[in-house]
Formats: sequence, structure tokens, C-alpha cells
Amino acid sequence: MRGLFSVTLLLLFALTITAEANKRAKNHKGGKHEKTRPASECSLGETQYGKCVPAHGDCGEGLREATCKEHTEKIHCKIPCNWKKDISDCKYKFGPWGSCDAATNTKSRSGTLKRALFNAECQVTVKVSKPCSPKVKKTRGDKKSN
Repeated sequence: MRGLFSVTLLLLFALTITAEANKRAKNHKGGKHEKTRPASECSLGETQYGKCVPAHGDCGEGLREATCKEHTEKIHCKIPCNWKKDISDCKYKFGPWGSCDAATNTKSRSGTLKRALFNAECQVTVKVSKPCSPKVKKTRGDKKSN
């Protein structure tokens, strides 16, 4: 009985070590950061990044140029396929959406700059707008009358 317990404990220990080794190996194969950063001796501050150019259409996966000293490299990037594509390299803190403007059938909100990615030139404040929802939201107290 003790022998069976010892063998089981030994196997459990071996499986734990193997799983930990596999996890470490996966982390070193390269992940998100290896795709987006140029493999050179330049620091992030020295590297100049170009605009992200999508492979197809005006959004989705694409490439951008990363230049450091005299070395230029193309790296992967992504432009969101929504209303934020004009400001994709800039991160903003947005307020709530305003009320619907009946004349233009749009609502808008403004945002202030939180940080710039890839040394992008960003506006300090931006204003974005989108079409108003065609549905009228009902409050919880509203019920259908027959």
C-alpha cells in the first residue's frame, strides 16, 4: 500500500514539473510583444513608428514601419473596424454620449488624451459622433396597454 502511494506521489510530482516546463517554453516562443516590436538593439524611445496600413480595405490587420537609426522594419498592427479607426494609436478617456441632435440624427461625446501609442501625434481632446439609435428605450415602469 505504501509503495502504491509513493509511486502515485512520484508520478504527480513528475507531471507537475513537466507541465511547468511546457508553460515556460510556451512563454519564450514569442507572443504578442515579439510581433509588434522590432528585433533590434534600439530602445522604444529611439524607434519611430509610421502609420498602420491595413492589408485590405480601411481596417483590420496590417503593417507599420518601425525605424531606428538607419534600420527600417515592418511590424504587424491592427486598425479597429469601428468608429475609432481615426484615433487608433491614441487612447482617450471619454465622457457619456450626449443627447440626440434631431437635425443631424447623431449624438456625440468628447474625450481627453490618456496616452499615445507608438510615439503617435495625438490631439489633446477629440470629439466623436455616431448615428442615434432608431429604437426608443422604455423605462421599467412602462407596460403595454391592451
